[in-house]
Amino acid sequence: MKKLFDRTQHYFSLVKFSHTVFAMPFALAGYFIGATQPGYGFSLKTFLLVLACMVFARSAAMGFNRWADVRFDSLNPRTAVREIPAGKITPRQAMIFVIVSSLFFIVSAGLLNRLTLFLSPVALLVILGYSYTKRFTPLCHLVLGLGLSLAPIGAYIAVTGSFALLPLIYSVIVLTWVSGFDIIYSLQDDEFDRETGLYSIPAVMSRGKALGISAALHLITVVMVAVAGISGSAGYIYWTGAAVFIVMLVYQHLIVRPDDLSRVNMAFGTTNGIAGVIFGLAVVLDLLLL
Repeated sequence: MKKLFDRTQHYFSLVKFSHTVFAMPFALAGYFIGATQPGYGFSLKTFLLVLACMVFARSAAMGFNRWADVRFDSLNPRTAVREIPAGKITPRQAMIFVIVSSLFFIVSAGLLNRLTLFLSPVALLVILGYSYTKRFTPLCHLVLGLGLSLAPIGAYIAVTGSFALLPLIYSVIVLTWVSGFDIIYSLQDDEFDRETGLYSIPAVMSRGKALGISAALHLITVVMVAVAGISGSAGYIYWTGAAVFIVMLVYQHLIVRPDDLSRVNMAFGTTNGIAGVIFGLAVVLDLLLL
């Protein structure tokens, strides 16, 4: 039993399950935007399938990332303790996990509607393909953001079987928000990336310029948060959550400086995790209560 428990812990750690807070709140927002449209409503089956799609897609993406990056992870002291380079999970086991997760994602998408089924391979291409983008482009952060940005529009399509402007606006919010904080996160590996020939915005330019690009992306995020609120005729719950979200964005740029990266992990994990949960919850509550 202990061996099974330890193995399960290793897989949870492999996919960084705690980081689900970055995309899941926006998937729920997309779901409830769809469910509150005229002619639609809450469906437990659809809701659970959306959650399943999120879990399986994220598991496939993270597992594949760890599998693809094992050579680099083993060379980087910061990442050498990860499950595959540390020998807790073999590359073969990780790939089996990715394949199974991908298949369950496609099946879950197929049980929703025809459009989600047709789009599921496209989603997999984006979220799995991200892992190789650091080999050839510093725009890898935007590809990561694009992958997570599929959450709100994907959840909306799961409910309605169609596209709409408002969930797309939320997708842009996720795209710019995630891309911006991933640039901050990658600051701690800029020297390693240069030495090993990997690409990232901090690796190809100064830390100061990288932080400037991150701030510009987050400025776009703030603008789109306002656009989403106006477009959706949001109430005070939304705007309260939006204010907290924006304050947290500003805060992470105040605690990370080019000459002081000691609080990068706080900015990346804690600050953005809290910001995402509060804003996503505010969007949902505003839709349901006002």
